[in-house]
Amino acid sequence: MAKKPDAKDAGETEGGKKSGGALAGLLIVAAASLVSSFGLFYLLSPSEPPAALACAPVTGAPPPPLARDQTYVEVGEVLITIGSSPATRYLKLNITVITGKDGAPRVRQAQPMLVDAFNTYLRSIELADLEDPGFYPHLREQLARRSELVLGAAVSNGVLITEFLLR
Repeated sequence: MAKKPDAKDAGETEGGKKSGGALAGLLIVAAASLVSSFGLFYLLSPSEPPAALACAPVTGAPPPPLARDQTYVEVGEVLITIGSSPATRYLKLNITVITGKDGAPRVRQAQPMLVDAFNTYLRSIELADLEDPGFYPHLREQLARRSELVLGAAVSNGVLITEFLLR
């Protein structure tokens, strides 16, 4: 005949309380994990903060001088609507192409093609991308790429976004 489980067999002590061995073990393991994580972080972190996080003023070499034959040609204002109907948001950009002095007339001549290339790309961008600050280097890179496609890599040395307005 099978023996019926009584209170002692179910994990209760003679006083009628459950043993706290399992809970105490979990607390000890959690505390040990916390201490070891902190210890590893403390021991493996560098003794000096990285240069990007340092709060001391930067006292290094001045920025490199601009090339003497380099010039900046303003393409003009690019204004497009963002999103689907009703198109209540818009993006306004002023873009300047970096070129050599001998390439400035070519940039001015190709201005309508540049604006078209920029508009085509900008219309494909989602609003969420424009609201992300990490997207701006990608935006500049893509605009520079389109400038190189229209003008050629020998003429276009990149672009500057001189005004950016998202409303």
